[in-house]
Amino acid sequence: MVRPSQRREMATWAVRSKGRSISRACRLFGVSETCYRYEPKLSGENERIADWLLRLTHNQRNWGFGLCYLFLRNVKGYGWNHKRVYRIYRLLELNLRIKPKRRLVRETPRPLAVPEAINEVWSMDFMHDNLDDGRQYRLFNVLDDFNREGLGIEVDLSLPSARVIRSREQIIEWRGKPKAIRCDNVLLTRRNCSELTRHIGYDDS
Repeated sequence: MVRPSQRREMATWAVRSKGRSISRACRLFGVSETCYRYEPKLSGENERIADWLLRLTHNQRNWGFGLCYLFLRNVKGYGWNHKRVYRIYRLLELNLRIKPKRRLVRETPRPLAVPEAINEVWSMDFMHDNLDDGRQYRLFNVLDDFNREGLGIEVDLSLPSARVIRSREQIIEWRGKPKAIRCDNVLLTRRNCSELTRHIGYDDS
C-alpha cells in the first residue's frame, strides 16, 4: 500500500516533469489538492528528529522506540511529543528492525572426572516420549559412570519426587551409596533435586 506522502510525491513529479495539471495529477494518484498544496511547517525539525533516531538505532542496535524516546526526552531535554517521534520512527521503518539476539557468556566447561571404580559417580537423568494416542510418558534412568551400567529405570506417565526417592532407596539397598551423584537435567527441579540428595545424604552437586 502506497502512503499518502508517497502519492503526493508522485503527483508532484507528474506536475513538474510531465506538465500535468495539479487537479489531473491529484485525481490520477488519489491525492486531494489540499494534501498536494500542504507545506509542513516543522519539516526541518522532523529531519532533526529523524537524524537523532537513525543515529541512536545505529549505535544502540538493541534499543527500541521507548529507549530512544526516553533518551531524547530525559537526557537530551527535547520536548517532542511521543506521538510525533513515533510517527517519524515508523516512517523510517525502524520498527521493522530485527534486534540482535543476546548471547550468554558461558564459562569454559570443566572436563568430567573419570571414575576409577564402581559406585564412585552415578548419573541420573529424565527422558520423555509420546505414545500413539498423544500421551507423554517419562523415564527416570540411573547409570554408574564407571562401566555405564544401568542401575535402575522408572517408566510412568508421571514421576513425582516420592517415586524417584523410592527408586533411589531400592538401588542403594543392593548397591550401596555412591560417592557423588551427577544431575544435569532441567526437568528435575531444584526443590526435588535438593530433597532427593538430602534424603540420600549428599549435598547438591
